[in-house]
Amino acid sequence: MTKLNMIYEGKAKQLYTTEDDTKLIIHYKDDATAFNGVKKASIEHKGELNNAITTLIFKQLIQAGIPTHYIETLNERDQLCHKVDIIPLEVIVRNIIAGSMAKRLAILEGTVAPRPIYELCYKNDDLGDPLINEDHALALNVVREDELAEIKRLTLRINEELKKLFDTINIKLVDFKLEFGKLPDGTIVLADEISPDTCRLWDKDTNQKLDKDRFRRDLGQVEDAYQEILKRLKEHYA
Repeated sequence: MTKLNMIYEGKAKQLYTTEDDTKLIIHYKDDATAFNGVKKASIEHKGELNNAITTLIFKQLIQAGIPTHYIETLNERDQLCHKVDIIPLEVIVRNIIAGSMAKRLAILEGTVAPRPIYELCYKNDDLGDPLINEDHALALNVVREDELAEIKRLTLRINEELKKLFDTINIKLVDFKLEFGKLPDGTIVLADEISPDTCRLWDKDTNQKLDKDRFRRDLGQVEDAYQEILKRLKEHYA
């Protein structure tokens, strides 16, 4: 499949058309951002690592019956995916309270949630991706009620699959964010990526952070953390 015209560039990825108008190539960059783009840097090999990590995780989710946009990995930085209409919602699951929720509600970071916490944000850079509820999403007219129900159903299934997956490599799945899109026939599928950019991942024995918080919080060794996640995944799933 040939990479043709770039049609979108985000904080960490670029999208390219192909000779098949139902498929796109996603190119993973080394750029890193935090706090809605306020903090920026380039992390060597991050694009390659996130591409490889997302590939392994999406393959496991597909085996578990989760519909995704993923087709195949073309090279170290590029994936071929089905073209979807992205639903402008960021879906967040919190198994352990950390980050913005810990700060916003003054809950001690590391507190285990009594059950998975399901959150929605409206993906709008100008508004700072505000936290919303399902009624807000319907009022925004970005999704139907039946689609919201399907997104929640898939999200909770994905959470269970990811918790099992990461548990096998001695990692706590603290929280993560997802994006969903619609195929031309209306089918809702998991899109975007699943990587240390989009998940909080802590070592089960030490609580060492092995995710983007190392960049957000100036902890250093960002590439090493991503390499560690990839190494553990490859040992079990490659």
